[in-house]
Amino acid sequence: MAESGTFQPRPLDRSAPFYVAGHRGLVGSAIWRNLETEGFTNLVGRASSDLDLKDRDAVFSFFSLVQPRYVVLAAAKVGGILANNTYPVDFLSENLRIQVNVLDAAREFGVERLLFLGSSCIYPKFAEQPIREDSLLTGHLEPTNDAYAIAKIAGIMHIQAVRRQYGLPWISAMPTNLYGPGDNFSPQGSHVLPALIRRYDEAARAGTKVVTNWGSGTPRREFLHVDDMAAACLHLMEHYDGPSQVNVGTGTDVTIRELASLVADAVGYSGEILWDTSKPDGTPRKLLDVSKLAEAGWSASIGLEEGIKSTVAWYRDNLLSVRG
Repeated sequence: MAESGTFQPRPLDRSAPFYVAGHRGLVGSAIWRNLETEGFTNLVGRASSDLDLKDRDAVFSFFSLVQPRYVVLAAAKVGGILANNTYPVDFLSENLRIQVNVLDAAREFGVERLLFLGSSCIYPKFAEQPIREDSLLTGHLEPTNDAYAIAKIAGIMHIQAVRRQYGLPWISAMPTNLYGPGDNFSPQGSHVLPALIRRYDEAARAGTKVVTNWGSGTPRREFLHVDDMAAACLHLMEHYDGPSQVNVGTGTDVTIRELASLVADAVGYSGEILWDTSKPDGTPRKLLDVSKLAEAGWSASIGLEEGIKSTVAWYRDNLLSVRG
């Protein structure tokens, strides 16, 4: 196995066993679709009902059986502001256990190339914008999701430690806010964009005259379609090697008010939009510096308006089975 000091990124073997942890989630399912499109013929996935990644013995048994050559760790307990703020212990404990078990098993059974997926919430709440990779651990986290962020930071440190101690060419990627087919649209567990899609679609169907959103609408957010994220993951696995996590985003952002208007237009809602300023806004701005990603030769291709329209169409086509 090549050490990280001498490893040269190259095309992955399309016939080798490739395990996508979390292959039924928003990110994992997009990665799976992209890998199939790119010609990978030996993809491996397990539903949580078949393999509990919090169960260390089960994870080691699985790796012993499958012997994957490549791994993307996309499995995680995720949620929006409300869920993170209400269940911090769950977000910290479950994500730490998933990460430690999968990463330890991957090392034990000789995984050659591994990509760990984190989140842009790892960065300080008031980090200089746009946020560079070296902003990590330079300030206080956003308190509403600090437990989840700490778990993801631990994952980044785990990857870096494996590189130092064992010389394995593993890498980390930190996506911005993701959306697209397969998202969580539940009122309690969703992130802002799918929550808005559900809220405005229901309002449009019911003829509701007024929709009230949390916060002031002034925070700025960056959004990346999950199919772009999936393409970026494979690109990084084939073209990047380094200890630093890589930001994955578009390099542009919008206010939540602007986002709400785009969603309202996409679903055909024409009523009044109000804002409940007694509810928290979260981080005022979160835009990633994607220079490192650009240097690796990749940039996003799906525009926000186009992506929202296609996500609304997917949501409406899958109303009976959609999460939420």
